Amino acid sequence: MKSGFILLFLMISSLTYGQKLKFKVKNQKDTTVHLIKYFGTKKFYADTAEIKNGIVEFDGRKQASGILGLLLPGQRYFEFIYNNEDIELETEGPDYAGNLVVKKSTENNVFIPYIMFIGSQKSRMGKLGQERASLPKTDPKYDILTEEIKSINAGVQAYQENIISENDGMLVAKIVKMSMEVEIPEAPVDENGVIIDSNFRFLFYRNHYWDNVDLNDDALVNNPIFHNKLEYFFGQNMMVQHWDTVAQYAFRFCDQLNPKSKMFEYSVGWITSSFGKSKIMGMDKVYLQMLNRYYCTDNSEGNSPAFWVGEDKFEDLCDNLKNKLRLTIGSIPFNLRLRDTTDVNWVDFYSLKSDYTILYFWDPECGHCKKTTPKLETLYREKFKARNVEIFSVGKAIGEDFDKWKKFIRDNNLTFINAAVTDRLYNTAKDSPEKLVELYPGEPNKPTTLESLNYQNTYDIFSTPKVFLLDKDKKIIAKSISISQLEDMIDRLQGKEDLPKLFPPDPEEDAQMQKKE
Repeated sequence: MKSGFILLFLMISSLTYGQKLKFKVKNQKDTTVHLIKYFGTKKFYADTAEIKNGIVEFDGRKQASGILGLLLPGQRYFEFIYNNEDIELETEGPDYAGNLVVKKSTENNVFIPYIMFIGSQKSRMGKLGQERASLPKTDPKYDILTEEIKSINAGVQAYQENIISENDGMLVAKIVKMSMEVEIPEAPVDENGVIIDSNFRFLFYRNHYWDNVDLNDDALVNNPIFHNKLEYFFGQNMMVQHWDTVAQYAFRFCDQLNPKSKMFEYSVGWITSSFGKSKIMGMDKVYLQMLNRYYCTDNSEGNSPAFWVGEDKFEDLCDNLKNKLRLTIGSIPFNLRLRDTTDVNWVDFYSLKSDYTILYFWDPECGHCKKTTPKLETLYREKFKARNVEIFSVGKAIGEDFDKWKKFIRDNNLTFINAAVTDRLYNTAKDSPEKLVELYPGEPNKPTTLESLNYQNTYDIFSTPKVFLLDKDKKIIAKSISISQLEDMIDRLQGKEDLPKLFPPDPEEDAQMQKKE
């Protein structure tokens, strides 16, 4: 009976005991302080407590492993490692980080001295680098300083390697290793000593870039180093900033991660968000493909892989995604078969035998369209038509807009193709859709398609004007560009970049078109 009581007591003790994070800050007034945590480079409040007589404690059971910090009044703070152990640190101002003393913590007995060492070596190298920059390379001291900098670098590397070897399995060792570059072997040479592949070292580096990162340890996400490595890997220094290349490496990287992990959450979230905000034309393809692969699909459990996203967000994220993917650079968009201004004849752009086709969506009542559309007619009449560049424009022409649409075309003498869902077409589609589109696959003699009648949804037209430039195969090669950008691009594509421009760059118009993307 007695032994059973002792066993039960030990079990309860093991369940209720948690890691304590205790700090002593000398000469600190009683006040509220905060524990802060990282998720990538972003800092968040992790906990709040009152510091009294210079001492404050937090419950470590609430915290995930990673880099944490104690935030003091005046935005002053110091950082430390937390990895599910009791921690006791002491310090005093004003240099709280420099004065840190570890009273209890295996991880921080290594981490704190390491941070101080790295800081001192960076300071030394910075001063030596400044001194060297002031000297000509012919000065004998230049070489002396270079060797001294190399010696410091070698010392830092040896220090890091010692931490890794002496603290295998500890979080501090993983963080230090993650901050180190992979070693790149020399490129192979032939029998004459000539390098066989000039790209060998770069390709090796890119293929082995993540070798020093334990991608199975979520604690590594909770510090800025992982974010910086992720940002560099997907930046222009590591890969061509082409949407298909970036998407390929994004899938390859994210697919190897544990889909239930914070590593997966951060990586997928950052890549999706970053390329969704990119100002590079075409990078929306990366964003949309990430949504399609990791957000707007179901995993084996019937849920979205994006477990961190609230249910109320998916409707906006996934809205019209199928059509949006057809509007990315390199894709062939849906054909449009609509009526022209006669409201009798059908026109479509797939049948055009043009070298380039401009799809132009506009509204006769849109203020910006009123400025842009006549410019487009000028370009067509004076440049494009003779060079086999066609314009297929789709205007808003339902209800009262039908007469306004036709009047604008007459008043501005628009000679390119003008098509629309006319008012009569709209009413027929509403009352007798079977006369216009296939209700069952394979029905013959239908004049148009559901995608054509719903062109605003098909082409994601939420504002006008909107421009798509297609090549001879009707693949999208540019979109959401201004008149001046369109003129410049077609001139360059047709080898006529030296021709005078009818419409010089207009920053205001360029900015307007970017907003519409």
